Amino acid sequence: MKVLVAVKRVVDYNVKVRVKADHSGVDLANVKMSMNPFCEIAVEEAVRLKEKGVASEIVVVSVGPSGAQEQLRTALALGADRAVLVESNDELNSLAVAKALKALVDKEQPQLVILGKQAIDSDNNQTGQMLAALTGYAQGTFASRVEVAGSKVNVTREIDGGLQTVALNLPAIVTTDLRLNEPRYASLPNIMKAKKKPLEFLPPDVLGISTASTVKTLKVEAPAARSAGIKVKSVAELVEKLKNEAKVI
Repeated sequence: MKVLVAVKRVVDYNVKVRVKADHSGVDLANVKMSMNPFCEIAVEEAVRLKEKGVASEIVVVSVGPSGAQEQLRTALALGADRAVLVESNDELNSLAVAKALKALVDKEQPQLVILGKQAIDSDNNQTGQMLAALTGYAQGTFASRVEVAGSKVNVTREIDGGLQTVALNLPAIVTTDLRLNEPRYASLPNIMKAKKKPLEFLPPDVLGISTASTVKTLKVEAPAARSAGIKVKSVAELVEKLKNEAKVI
């Protein structure tokens, strides 16, 4: 079984994000970039499926600038077999990425597609669902457990009321949640081996798609600084302030 895993290059979660002076976007100059944490979980799950003998090949893909090959090499070091980068310097939105992934799905014909449920930069939680709509594949979102059984994949997903298990016919699309697994670290020997694994570069026009954004960013602002809290001496004073000052009760 071939597994396709999508990964995204994002600002490292330890970095404090800065907004550009002209409010046109986030300042990425000299900022550490990493693989999206939810994408790391997706790669780990694919590798575990291969270790169980369920998956025969793992193809990791990304849509973005040439710098994204760094994250693809990381995925190769974690256990993926080969990588594909759809190179684009456009300001990508979820639909553009989903269309690019749809073209790659048509090209690679995987039986299972695994994505992180969302990226920590845009937090849209849209690409997996859009890809499912474009391909017509069954989808299991927010997966906390994935089990492949014959021609089906059972996905236990987290919902407001607890856990729900759905049985999907393959091919299918799964988006990963935090509790699915704990990603491993790439060892130095595997990092060296990853340099020799195949990494294919594809421009969008070869796939017959356009990554031009249909969404225009008008303005980006940093969140307002929170004011310091105050201490009250009694419950009565707390209730009075909540009622007359905060006006929440």
